[in-house]
Amino acid sequence: MDSKKEEYRPPVVLTFSAHDATGGSGLVADVEAISSQGCHACPVVTCLTVQDSIDVISLIPIDEDIVIQSARAVLEDMPVAAFKLGLMGSVEVVEAIHSILFDYQSIPVIFDPILTSSAGTELADEEIIDAIKSLLLPLTDVLTPSLAEAAALMPEADSATAMASGLIEYGCGHVLLTAAHSDSQKIVNRLFHNHREIDSYEWERLPNEYHGSGCTLSATLSALMAQGLDVLSASREAQHFTWESLKHARRLGMGQHFPNRLFWVGEE
Repeated sequence: MDSKKEEYRPPVVLTFSAHDATGGSGLVADVEAISSQGCHACPVVTCLTVQDSIDVISLIPIDEDIVIQSARAVLEDMPVAAFKLGLMGSVEVVEAIHSILFDYQSIPVIFDPILTSSAGTELADEEIIDAIKSLLLPLTDVLTPSLAEAAALMPEADSATAMASGLIEYGCGHVLLTAAHSDSQKIVNRLFHNHREIDSYEWERLPNEYHGSGCTLSATLSALMAQGLDVLSASREAQHFTWESLKHARRLGMGQHFPNRLFWVGEE
């Protein structure tokens, strides 16, 4: 018998999103958040963005064949435990990712549907939104939209509950509806399943605007689910980690604060 212990292999999360050169959002945010939970991140670029800490200036989609080849190369080599989806960039990329998810339906999918920048710049037109609703939502286990993103996906809905119910109607397993950009004194996020609210979470509102908070939440959630946590437990832990990263955020440029997803490195 070999006396050597088997080498530990961290769970692998395959994440699809944009490259943000500021490091505040997109794949850099995903890698930091996923790594902070003890998982290994495999980033697939869906689009390139030109942005600063204030807003997105331009967006350049990646060829869908490169997205497919990149993802399938990883999937054929490593035991991927979760998919995390972020900014799509084009209808063709949505279709490409759908073809991959369809072939790996046993792997949980966590989707942060980024439709606008935090400053309000549109990042997805109506055609992309329609493709997301028809191709990706039916394969999503946990959707993490803000109230504004949920409203863009479900413009006919007249309440947060109606938005969540409509998204579940498209096939989402769970909807974690976040309210960080609302005007309330407290942030109240709500988790929906089977057309009803199954949990809610109240957090102290922090004083600043943040670049990459949604990416942090969804990437952390994907890593926790890759480790086998159930949706309820993973949702609460992911929100706590995100809140702490915002509490320790830093203003590195002239615009928004950046979440410090490595805040725990400096703890004693």
